[in-house]
This record gives sequence, C-alpha cells and structure tokens, in this order.
Amino acid sequence: MNPKQADGEGSEALSKERLHLWQKLLKASGLIKEELRRRLRAECNSTLPRFDVMSALAERPEGMMMSEISTLLRVSNGNITGIIDKLAEDELVMRFAVPGDRRAQKIRLTGKGLSVFADIAAHHEAWINDILGRLNADDIEGIIRRIDYLTHALEDETEGVK
Repeated sequence: MNPKQADGEGSEALSKERLHLWQKLLKASGLIKEELRRRLRAECNSTLPRFDVMSALAERPEGMMMSEISTLLRVSNGNITGIIDKLAEDELVMRFAVPGDRRAQKIRLTGKGLSVFADIAAHHEAWINDILGRLNADDIEGIIRRIDYLTHALEDETEGVK
C-alpha cells in the first residue's frame, strides 16, 4: 500500500507524522527492551534472548524444532543454536529425537528449566508492571486496540505480497 492509498490524499504532513510514529514506536520499544535486559542481567543473571527462547518453549511443552523457534522469534537458526547450546549446558533444555525422522530434533524445557523459567517469568511480569506503571486501564486498552489494528493491517499487506 503506498502512502496515498492509506490517507486518500497522500499529504506530505501525514507522511511525516507516520515517520514520527515509527520513531516513537522504536524508541518506546527500545527503552523497554533496554530496561528488561538490564534487569535480567542484574537480577537473574540471564539475557533477553535466552528469556525469549525459554518463553517460547514454555508455551509448547511438547517441544519445538529449532526452525520453529527461530521463525517464531524472527531470528536466525544460528542465533537460536547458540542459545539452545548454552541452555542445554545449564540443563535447562533437552534435545530429543522426532519419531520418524532420525535427523530431526525437538527441544523442550527440562523440569529444572521450567522452574527457572517460572521464576524469571514472575520477575519479568513484575518488571513490565513497573515499567508500564504510569498507564491506566483505559490507556492500555486503547494502545492495545490501536497496535492490534496496525498489526492486522501489516499482516494483511504482507499476505498480499506473498
């Protein structure tokens, strides 16, 4: 979709506002991630990518293929491999064979991994609550509604490109 299609006029001012919105979204997201990274390192001796991988695995107790994790998190298989190797070294995840495909492996959290993740996830939730503490229920509902609208529009546009 080109800018003229979205606003009906293609005004330069609206185009500049969209660019400004993009910059604001990046800044807000970056500030939240920066603070989460700092707290994960300081309070849990962990990293945000490690938390993201454990979170994905916690949602899928039956396990996931490496490619599924990398697709879900939108990062390369190489990045995921390094994280999984370290998690396995720490006995937080295990690899297991996929029935019918001797070359394929899935990864899942171990009991220890589930326990460690539950502890970190509780901290994470409290940190998010703290970081976004200035927002009231109406603010949150409005932001979620608008971001959902934007996400659906972007997904629709992306689907049209494929």
